[in-house]
Amino acid sequence: MGEPEAVPAGVDASRPSPARMYDYMLGGTHNFQIDREATDLFKSQFPDLEDAAWANRGFHGRAARWMAIQQGIDQFIDIGSGLPTQNNTHQVLHAINPAARVVYVDNDPMVMVTASALLTDDGTTAVVQADLREPEALLEDPELRQLIDFSRPVGLLMTAVMQFVHESSDPWGLVARYLGALAPGSCLALSHITGDKVPPRSIASGVQIYTRASESAYPRTREEIERFFDGVELVPPFEGASPAVCHVGVWGSEDPDGADSDGSRVFWCGVGVKR
Repeated sequence: MGEPEAVPAGVDASRPSPARMYDYMLGGTHNFQIDREATDLFKSQFPDLEDAAWANRGFHGRAARWMAIQQGIDQFIDIGSGLPTQNNTHQVLHAINPAARVVYVDNDPMVMVTASALLTDDGTTAVVQADLREPEALLEDPELRQLIDFSRPVGLLMTAVMQFVHESSDPWGLVARYLGALAPGSCLALSHITGDKVPPRSIASGVQIYTRASESAYPRTREEIERFFDGVELVPPFEGASPAVCHVGVWGSEDPDGADSDGSRVFWCGVGVKR
């Protein structure tokens, strides 16, 4: 028998956590046996699970980079940021603009335990524990307000997070509330799981596994995911394309056909600009 895992105070290790499962999919170490078992079970039904996670992570970074370079945005809110991993949002952005400010937001207490990996010595980053289903509290958080100037454009990153919000909480209304707080010129990057092009057995298995986690998962259709972009102007996902949502591997890719992997098709995504 192995040594018992050390569980930080305030962290629930009795059931899987979406943030810790995602960390495990990306090869991270901020997870427990229960997260690994749940993820491995999911992977047994959907072998492309890790590819899906990496494809989504790639979209997240490319979208943030596009906002910084093409739109000149220098302040970002990363809602549902998850645990520290490779190429964290501020690392991607600081390679472009060392003064870019990033506020990470997540409701998983494990994120606060590992927050030091997301904090910079120059004070350009902050980590806030908050629930996106409570937008007023999140938007008025003092740490967020200290870094984010809402009179100027903001990059709002909401990748692979709205899939954990049930219809009863009005996920589309929540995104609209966040967009409503942002100045013109702000951008939204959002990705969301779907069952549109995934074997029904695989998606059903994943949904069942997440019912035992701290948050359930709710796959949505392309049409439902497109509704999140009401109020913003979608941008073309790659050169020569029309403005639209697409799969996460495709967005920002130099080789869209080659990037359209089976794992990538688990997510629809898009980037929109608020005019």
